[in-house]
Amino acid sequence: MTRELAQFLAGSRWEDIPAAARREAKRAILNIAGCVLAGRADPGVRILRNAFPGDDALTDAAAATAQDYDDTHLPTVIHVTPPLAGALFSLARAQAVSGAQFLHAWVLGMETTCRLGHAVTPGHYERGWHITSTCGVFGAAVSAGKLLNLNEKQFIHALGIAATQAAGLVEVLGSMARVLNAGCAARNGLAAARLAAQGFEGPARPLEGLRGFLSVFGGANDVRQLAGLGTDWEMTRVAYKPYPCGVVLHALIDACLAHRDELRAAREITVALHPLAIERADRPAPRDSIEARLSAQHAVAVCALRGRAGPAEFEERAADLEAFRRRVRIVRDDALDKMAASLRFGARTIAAQPML
Repeated sequence: MTRELAQFLAGSRWEDIPAAARREAKRAILNIAGCVLAGRADPGVRILRNAFPGDDALTDAAAATAQDYDDTHLPTVIHVTPPLAGALFSLARAQAVSGAQFLHAWVLGMETTCRLGHAVTPGHYERGWHITSTCGVFGAAVSAGKLLNLNEKQFIHALGIAATQAAGLVEVLGSMARVLNAGCAARNGLAAARLAAQGFEGPARPLEGLRGFLSVFGGANDVRQLAGLGTDWEMTRVAYKPYPCGVVLHALIDACLAHRDELRAAREITVALHPLAIERADRPAPRDSIEARLSAQHAVAVCALRGRAGPAEFEERAADLEAFRRRVRIVRDDALDKMAASLRFGARTIAAQPML
């Protein structure tokens, strides 16, 4: 698996990249560049910049995810591009890079991240690994490695060096430390590529080896996800968020905004969610904006009372929102998709399906 991926990466030419993948790369860069600029004002990111003033890969990737507007690969729920942004923006500051070179590297990093995410889905995220970081470190290494013109053997080493630095816990989501996951993935991926370029060596089978990434980090371990490299582009299944919050809440927000008037008058609202969405977003009394962006109760309240679900609404702390959150009851429905919801109030039941 590692060698097949390295062969593809080293041999890939810009001329081989189809128009659909090129377009997706451009969309992704525009989206995440805006996220980086907005996220630099985040308190946690400011602390990181003060603590590590020269580490722009770390701080740009952290900023990219800070406002919860980062993209989502729908099959795996990976936020694909924050680690790529950190690594590639940093490297492009240090050396001359053409637009085609930058886009080519970006495409390969996105594709690698998405395919490795597929290989460990389901199971990986459910075990507590934050897939954005654990798979994102490989994407960062691959993107940086392409700009550094790594050959096949060096790509194998870069993947191995990245694999031993893969980390990130779901437990930190909802806390200031959440931005570290993407930040460290970018920094570690960039370091892996630079080390490989200098002759630093890693294991021969870091992905599929007995104690390699797939075995240790768990999940489906489906190596068939590398089939079709260069013909079927997984990166085209990446979507972009209309709301600055956890993606598991987007279908719920769509439904709440569509039925706002009825919702506002309801005395009790029952929201059914997938168990994974409940684990992430059942927060009846969020303590700050970080938790509010992962609170189903807060999302329902701002839709009903404000008619919007933008950055200001997730920052707001008001008595009427707090009171409305208490009307919302969360129940489990294993049959739902992890990004879907069911909304019940009075005699109405509304099915909310993801529309990203």
